[in-house]
Amino acid sequence: MDKPAAKDKPSRNQAPGSGAKAAPRKRAPRIPYTKAEIEEIFRRFSIQRPEPKGELAHVNPFTLVVAVALSAQATDAGVNKATKELFKVADTPQKMLALGEEKVRDYIRTIGLYRNKAKNVIALSRKLVDDFGGEVPKTREELVTLPGVGRKTANVVMSMAFGIPTLAVDTHIFRIGNRLRLAPGKTPDEVEERFMRIIPDHWLYHAHHWLILHGRYCCKARKPECERCVIADLCKSKEKTTDIPAPLVELPQQVIG
Repeated sequence: MDKPAAKDKPSRNQAPGSGAKAAPRKRAPRIPYTKAEIEEIFRRFSIQRPEPKGELAHVNPFTLVVAVALSAQATDAGVNKATKELFKVADTPQKMLALGEEKVRDYIRTIGLYRNKAKNVIALSRKLVDDFGGEVPKTREELVTLPGVGRKTANVVMSMAFGIPTLAVDTHIFRIGNRLRLAPGKTPDEVEERFMRIIPDHWLYHAHHWLILHGRYCCKARKPECERCVIADLCKSKEKTTDIPAPLVELPQQVIG
């Protein structure tokens, strides 16, 4: 009996080892945007924020991995405050191991879940030393083997540390994908996959930050500020309150206070 292709996942109702053929891949829902409209959306974002910056402070790929791992259920500002002194004494996995879990806890105790996060920082430092010669790997497959590093963290590191275009779906991007009906999905992975299908290649490098900043400062969770939105005329959200776009001007660098 033929086995399903490796890339196919068993259907929800298929018993393991049943030998049944995998269910066909679910087709992505059609979106109410043309390619020209999607191109225009990202063109406007590029004018608003020509060089968007990540808000997590770091000095090298290792400190970025640590900062992103610490940022789960915490604000970037809170992480930056905690890591400012930590990274002065431990900016490599070898130095972090020498510092030890107890002292790492002391530096990051203002961050939520700091005990478990300190344990993960030491564990990922150990794995980097043992398995990767102390260097942060560049592939998603290798990055997600590090303790405390999931797909989102791996995507952020690939983009910010190595300039590899990826899309890390946080709460803002997940909300925008569904609210604007640009990349509807029930899970972050679905939203990521659908955004990656539609974002033009030449806008992909900065798309992650554009979408996050748009969600954080304009298309807010509780109530979108449509009067401040530069894509109000293009937006297909059922929640929008105006069709008149805000003036398209470059904005000052926005950071979390």
